[in-house]
Amino acid sequence: MFRRVLIANRGEIAVRVAATLQQMGVTALAVYSDPDRRSLHVFSADEAYALDGSTSADTYLRGDKILDLALRHKADAVHPGYGFLAENAEFAQACADRGVTFIGPSPAVIRAMGDKVAAKQAFAAAGVPVVPGWSGAEHERPDTLAREAAKVGYPVLVKAAAGGGGKGMRVVETSAELSAAVQAAQREAKAAFGDSRVFLERYIRRPRHVEIQVFGDAHGNVVHLFERECSIQRRHQKIVEESPSPGVTPELRARMGEAAVRAAAAIGYTNAGTVEFMVDEAGGFYFLEVNTRLQVEHPVTELVTGFDLVRAQVIVAAGGRLPFAQEELRQHGHAVECRVYAEDPARGFLPSVGTLECFVAPTGPGVRVDSGVMQGSEVTVHYDPQLAKLISWGRTRDESLARMAWALRRFPILGVATNLEFLQSLIDHPLFRAGRIHTQFLEEHRLAAEATGLPEEAYLAAALTALPADPARAATGEGRAASAAVGPESPWHAGLPWRNA
Repeated sequence: MFRRVLIANRGEIAVRVAATLQQMGVTALAVYSDPDRRSLHVFSADEAYALDGSTSADTYLRGDKILDLALRHKADAVHPGYGFLAENAEFAQACADRGVTFIGPSPAVIRAMGDKVAAKQAFAAAGVPVVPGWSGAEHERPDTLAREAAKVGYPVLVKAAAGGGGKGMRVVETSAELSAAVQAAQREAKAAFGDSRVFLERYIRRPRHVEIQVFGDAHGNVVHLFERECSIQRRHQKIVEESPSPGVTPELRARMGEAAVRAAAAIGYTNAGTVEFMVDEAGGFYFLEVNTRLQVEHPVTELVTGFDLVRAQVIVAAGGRLPFAQEELRQHGHAVECRVYAEDPARGFLPSVGTLECFVAPTGPGVRVDSGVMQGSEVTVHYDPQLAKLISWGRTRDESLARMAWALRRFPILGVATNLEFLQSLIDHPLFRAGRIHTQFLEEHRLAAEATGLPEEAYLAAALTALPADPARAATGEGRAASAAVGPESPWHAGLPWRNA
């Protein structure tokens, strides 16, 4: 087993990974940029080391800097979390070349699955249904694209071959729109991924986005941990995830799980991964892509299976066998995750920046909060505006959603705009409650972030929290100095371990 693991990430996933490492008796090493010097993931780790710079390009995307720190501070392995370097085959290879274990799939698998065209071909060869489409060497010739798009049938989806996260993607309804859509997708793909290649797929209207969690080890074992429903999306970005899917029957679940395992085994998949599918209204499912990493939404799988997926990642990366067999895995109850962002729904969901004057996560039976911020944290323009993942569990979907609705209304956050009220209106929507969802749900049902608000007592508690302990000293220099000396970021205030950084 590893003794020291460096977490090549920030925010809530770095906090999450550190917790499991520490529970396993492994020393957790954090890295941080200049704006993150006082961030929660720094305080949560056992040791923390600076990556000089402010932007992602200068810090968390600098594999050379991170690997040098790992070697200098005697880390046995690197956990990439998600995003940044998590699906970077070159970084995984560099780790292997320098004797540091990369906690994830092999560089060859990451490289193969990172190319959406190659991944689609590999899964089709393994007998997994794929969306009809076209890709070829002549992708930049307008006449070729027009001819092939007509064969696929409109509407078509133009997709970046090397991308994900909705970038380099355009829906084309008619042949007249094709050329402009391809050029726009290529420009966006080039800027985001350094690769302008695109391909065509038939566009499936109103599908469900359902993904299967898979796990493999170096001993030939591959299993699936059932599905997650990820259909509630905005601009191809997931907002709410749940397991089990309200639209997947036991028979469909078994077929999708078997297909995902068969394909993962065929490519020699190890560690955690996700096989993503589109499910049409008739119940047909089609391969979409593979994410060769831990997913943002992995907590819902943890809650319904009872297994710690980060722990399993570490065990497998250290050469061990999977800590669960397929016959041992069951879905227990229902889990829902909402992503809480610092963004303003009234202004087109623009990111919101500022100091978190109040941040009090709800606690109660069946409620979990994974967060990378705390009261006093600065939300900056440098990184993703996600503040937390709020996850609920219940014996039934109705019970889980009731707990989620309760928690959303008891999550006071002051200092930045958030999407909390938007999430409340979504969870309360009768069609969502009925499970009648698909990837165009938010486009068809414009949800207003109405001022449902928090209970008055939540705002009162927030105000009291912001007050100094002795109001008589508030206006004095002594009072201000004391408040600054033991501010929200102080280890005394946070109750977290201290270290030199």
